[in-house]
Formats: sequence, structure tokens, C-alpha cells
Amino acid sequence: MSGMAANVIGLIGSALFVIAFAYSNMTQAMNFVLFNLLNLVGAVLLIASLSVHFNLAAMVLEIAWAIIAILGLGKAWLGRKKA
Repeated sequence: MSGMAANVIGLIGSALFVIAFAYSNMTQAMNFVLFNLLNLVGAVLLIASLSVHFNLAAMVLEIAWAIIAILGLGKAWLGRKKA
């Protein structure tokens, strides 16, 4: 992946984080599947970007963010099945 493509992918990932954050602050009824999916895709895109422009602190943060989003998705899906 070229440096320019990595930047675009990273910017899209960052935009997804901002969209998820704005959504969580503006919605009346939170859809946790949507919220965690936006965060997971954003983290994966930023991890891809960081594979070209490596930064250890940012990589650790994005991996943690992805793990939390996966756990949140699991909890949200299990909650939907029980409802």
C-alpha cells in the first residue's frame, strides 16, 4: 500500500470514530451494534494505515479499541437474541 493510500484509509477510519462518537452523543436510543461496528471498522482501517506509517503507541491503542469493539458487538448481539 502506498503512503497516500494509507493516509486516505487512516482518515476514513478516523472519520468513522468521529461519526460513532457524534452518534453516541446525539441519539435518543443507542444502537450498540452500529456503534461498535463503526468503532471496529475505524480501528481496522487505522491499523492498516499504521502498518505503513508505524507508531507503536497508536498501534497499541487501535488494537485495544478493536478488541473493545469486538467485545461490545458480542454483548450487543447476545442482548438482541435474548430480547
